[in-house]
Amino acid sequence: QVHLAESGGGLVQVGSSLRLSCTASGFPFSTYAMGWFRQAPGKERELVGGIIRGGGSVFYAESAKGRFTLSRDNAKNTVYLQISSLKAEDTAIYYCAGDRSLHQIVELQSPEYWGQGTQVTVSS
Repeated sequence: QVHLAESGGGLVQVGSSLRLSCTASGFPFSTYAMGWFRQAPGKERELVGGIIRGGGSVFYAESAKGRFTLSRDNAKNTVYLQISSLKAEDTAIYYCAGDRSLHQIVELQSPEYWGQGTQVTVSS
């Protein structure tokens, strides 16, 4: 059974940093591209970025360039999202996702697998 478990969310202050983790099971993680999405209150879910299966190439949505860093550790079946200089507008539920194709994640935004999400609330 496929499972994507996000963790690391919570209540944080403006200007701080946060690292989200997503640990996968039930599929061959190292052969899958992975991605992160987020959904802010009252808004549609949007792509943050995606990372190829080997981790050597990362794509970021325009809104995520500069403060967001995706990485992965295939030995731990885990993908990470590091967010720095957090802003109030980063408040959202953050979801990780997986698909055999990075294109499916970052272009079609319709990955095969989704996690349940982790809430990040940025307060001032």
